[in-house]
Amino acid sequence: MSSSISFSEQVNRNFDKAAAFTNLDRTLLSQIRGCNSIYRMSFPIKRDDKSIEVIHAWRCEHSQHKLPTKGGIRYSKSVNEDEVIALASLMTYKCAIVEVPFGGAKGGIKIDRHEYSDRELESITRRYTFELAKKNFIGPGVDVPAPDFGTGAREMAWIADTYQAISGGNIDSLGCVTGKPVSQGGIRGRTEATGRGVYFGIREACSIQEDMDKLGLSTGVEGKRVVIQGFGNVGFYAARFLEEAGALIIAIAEWDGAIFNPKGLPVQAVHEHRVEAGSILGYPGAEVLATNMAALELDCDILIPAALENVITDDNVANIKAKIIAEAANGPIAARASDELTKRGVLILPDAYLNAGGVTVSYFEWVKNLSHVRFGRMQKRFEEGAYRRIVSAIENVTQRQFPEEEREALSRGASEEDLVNSGLEETMVLAYHQIWEIRKRLGKGADLRTAAFVDAIEKVAVCYQELGIFP
Repeated sequence: MSSSISFSEQVNRNFDKAAAFTNLDRTLLSQIRGCNSIYRMSFPIKRDDKSIEVIHAWRCEHSQHKLPTKGGIRYSKSVNEDEVIALASLMTYKCAIVEVPFGGAKGGIKIDRHEYSDRELESITRRYTFELAKKNFIGPGVDVPAPDFGTGAREMAWIADTYQAISGGNIDSLGCVTGKPVSQGGIRGRTEATGRGVYFGIREACSIQEDMDKLGLSTGVEGKRVVIQGFGNVGFYAARFLEEAGALIIAIAEWDGAIFNPKGLPVQAVHEHRVEAGSILGYPGAEVLATNMAALELDCDILIPAALENVITDDNVANIKAKIIAEAANGPIAARASDELTKRGVLILPDAYLNAGGVTVSYFEWVKNLSHVRFGRMQKRFEEGAYRRIVSAIENVTQRQFPEEEREALSRGASEEDLVNSGLEETMVLAYHQIWEIRKRLGKGADLRTAAFVDAIEKVAVCYQELGIFP
């Protein structure tokens, strides 16, 4: 990708390509494509050494066709206004594709979290929340942040606590942010949600005989060679679920290097090694690759870029050998590189669909916060009683007693995590087949990314059309 093409221009290029397949009014398309509002802020904080530093941050609300808007907050030195706008627009399309009733938003603070103490990070997070509240850029019915690169449950808890303190006793105040610890209004299953969603998306793609035949692959995940680039939360859980389904994780890349073993790397063992040693490097029996980016160019069936944007560009696209690229990160393939890969027959599972597991489960958490009841609390025991009666009836008819362990398994009611994972699976499965059918409808020249954008554009357009604003 040329350095002159910004991230937001790249997203808009994909939008324009998809828009050409629709018959929508140009003014309506312009409204959907444009960014509604962005708040740029600067504020001072006192460092532990008593020095004063000015922090720069942003929050973008790309589309308010549905409220609240929704999107993560990232802490990174690379954060800038264009990146925030691009990511917010992707969130709009992502929410539409998986039919989560949010508009798209995104936030970012221009810091490297590793350069700050816990006290300093808390101070920055709380001040950022205050700035958002001051301009009405946060609230359970307005704009709901979530974790992203460099942030997690702890930061979300600080945001919720700060908002509660300044919101004047709003009973729904916990719904101002998602990705919180379970004890602070979070939901079980949120930590693994994006990685689990990536797995569900890959599984569905690999289940379609027609597409696998074109790639010279068998159906199913089992036996497929997988490369993971980015071993954070998303990459780790995606790798773990794929491994459990029978895939072979042959390489893992992180910011400080990459390791390779053609016979497979045990995901949990590599994770534990990294926790203990501080790096994936040095894992016994693994070959260290020359650079972390070299993992992208390995011969494999499935490549999963799960870190940051623009890791596959004009510079290395010719060296990519994967047959399927699953975009677990946002914008990991530059627009021109994506076109080149599609021409070569590579199946690209687009980010706007594939990493939507996080926002899907965030939606479940938001609903839980507004309803003030844990999922499963009202029906779990009732279900277990009903299942026990069914098992007893079968035993009476068949004159066979189930072993106690099997009896318990058959009689178990759904927990909150069971319901969350079931809802996520339903969402990802349905959305994949919708965009697959749209690709088929669009015909020659359309790939899954274009189909996903067409799906999003048409769904957002309906919101405006039904209000009578646009034809």
